[in-house]
Order: sequence, then structure tokens, then C-alpha cells
Amino acid sequence: MKKVLSIVVMMTMVFTLVLTGCGEKKTDTVDSGTQVNDDNGSNADSQEDINDTEDTDSEDEQEDVADKALKVSMVTDTGGINDQSFNQLAWAGLEKAQKDLGITAEFLESTQEADYAPNLETLYDQDNDLIWGIGYLMADAVLDAAKTNPDRKYAIIDNAYTEEQEAPDNLLGVTFSEQEPSFLVGYIAGKMTKTNNVGFVGGMEFDVIWRFESGYRAGVKTANPDAEIQIQYVNDFGDTAKGKAIANGMYQNGADIIFHAAGFSGTGVIESAVENGKLVIGVDQDQKVILGKDEIITSAVKKVDQAIYNVVKELQEGKWEGGSNINLGLADGAVGIADTSVDSVPQDILDEVKQLEQDIIDKKITVPATREEYDELYSE
Repeated sequence: MKKVLSIVVMMTMVFTLVLTGCGEKKTDTVDSGTQVNDDNGSNADSQEDINDTEDTDSEDEQEDVADKALKVSMVTDTGGINDQSFNQLAWAGLEKAQKDLGITAEFLESTQEADYAPNLETLYDQDNDLIWGIGYLMADAVLDAAKTNPDRKYAIIDNAYTEEQEAPDNLLGVTFSEQEPSFLVGYIAGKMTKTNNVGFVGGMEFDVIWRFESGYRAGVKTANPDAEIQIQYVNDFGDTAKGKAIANGMYQNGADIIFHAAGFSGTGVIESAVENGKLVIGVDQDQKVILGKDEIITSAVKKVDQAIYNVVKELQEGKWEGGSNINLGLADGAVGIADTSVDSVPQDILDEVKQLEQDIIDKKITVPATREEYDELYSE
């Protein structure tokens, strides 16, 4: 019996100690100001501390977003990143933005049109803030991507979306008046030809390349109404062998100057000029600087790099013109002839070109942008 009583007394003492310990823990917790009471009451100091912590976290998140460097990437057309022309120039614009503005820049190459959509999707999955499509042929793929992913910004070089296409607010179209610099190099070709026979080699047949063709033809005819103009298309922006074969045929048929607007296929045209001892006109960037060939007398420069850089810079500054199109020409300083033209083109012709450039800016000269417009203004 005494043993039983002893056990009861001991259990009572242990139970009392447990209760006392729980009470002390509860009091300590409340006094610490980090927890609320168990009885649905609230501790004012505790709640203020919690609110202060939440406000601080929110401010930190906002600062992180503000300080976060933009991530901007591009998808090339089928000419690839080293086409020594269009895509390479676009990438140069992003590289400059990366150097000057501190953005992160990347690219994906397309070897066929079927690559466009998956490449755009890959860049979306990589959390890019702005995704560029380089080239008119990507118009549908970029539009679909922008509509599918309204939380991301998209831009395209060489396409202007119409009202019927209903471009969303997260999509920007950037185009150029390619007919304007093409007119100027066409004038140079018309003045410098010794055979009264020049050529034009296009990459693929669509609006952008027709602007190059139409402007060039108009410039040649303005300078030399009697000149013959050979025209042929590669139907590919990446086939240098075919570009070279077409140019060989034109030179053999009497042309002594050829202007190409054919992307990487155009390097084949330049190779043909070098091998045949003839003259050639480059495109997009100053290809004499890039390739170092004296046969390149001038280039129809199209500052894709400048356009891309400017859009990225404005986005970084909080400006965005989505749901619209930007067109750039001579008046914007976005197109023109290559600086190295002075190496090969006589000064008197350059002086005439300078005046023509101003006349175009002042709208004293209308440069055709389509074959139909050319036919209305010029006759063969």
C-alpha cells in the first residue's frame, strides 16, 4: 500500500512539473514578440513586426526586379548567324546592347523554316524578356508565339503587321525602306557600267526583296536609261553555290556589275565577281569591310543592328511600342550606302548620289517599293 501511494505521489509531482513547464514555455513565446496567443487574441507588437517584415520583403523583391538585367534573344532565319549579312548584323546589335546596356543576349539558329516555331518556344522557356525573330519569313511564327504567350514581348525585323492580323500589344514590327539605298547603289551601277549591262540577284521572292529589286532598277534607269538589267532569284538565303552559279551566268551574259540581296547566298555572288574580275555590290552591312574584297564597290546598308539596339535600349528605359510597326529609312539615318564607297566610286558620282539622297528625303524623288510602282514610273 505504501508502495502504491509512493507511486501516486511521484506521478502527481511529475504531472505538476510538466504543466509548469508548458506554462513557462507559452509565456516565454508570447514575450518574445514572434508568436500570437493561442486564445484567438493578438499581440500588437507581434503583428507590427510581421507586417514590417512583409513590407521589407516586398521592397526587396521590387528592387530585385528593377535591378534584374534584361534577357534578350533572337532566332535567325535560314542563313545562319555567320551569313556575313543580315543575321550577323542583327546579332551585332544584341552584342552591342549586351556590352553597353548590361543585358544578357543569346541566339538560336534556324536551318529550315520548320525550326522557327520550336526555336521561339525554346527562348520562351528560357525566360527571355524580349524575343526577336529575324526576317520576314518568320512573320507567322512570331505572331503565333506572341498570341500564345502574352506575358512575353516579341519583335520582328522586316515585317509590319496589318490590322487584319491583329498584332497583340506584346509584338512590335520593324521594317526598313530598302528601296531607298537600293536606288542609290543602282544609280552608281548605272553610272559605272562599261557594258550597259548590270544584274540583280535576290534571295527569295517576297515584299522585302522586291523593295531591293525595285529601288535598284529605278536607280539604274535614272542614271542610264539604256542599261539592261538581268534579274534572277536563288530561292534560298543559304545556297552560296547557286548564288555563284547565277552570278557566273550573268557575267557571261554581259553584266559587269551585280547587286545582290540574297543573304548568305550573296557570298557566292561575291566569289563569282572576284573569280571573273567583275564588280559587285553588297547588302545590309558594308561587305567590303567584312570580306575585304576590292571588287565590292559599294553596299546598300541597312542598319538592322542599330534598330535592334534602339528597341532594346528603349525597353530598358521602360518604353515599349508593342502592337505597332516602326519603319526606318534615309530620313532616320537607318539606311544608306557604305562608307567604303569612296574607295571605288568616283567623287563626282558620289556627289550626285548625295544630292539624290537629299531629294529622296525631301520627297522630290519617289522611289518605287514594288514592281507595280516601278512599272508605273519607269519603262524598259
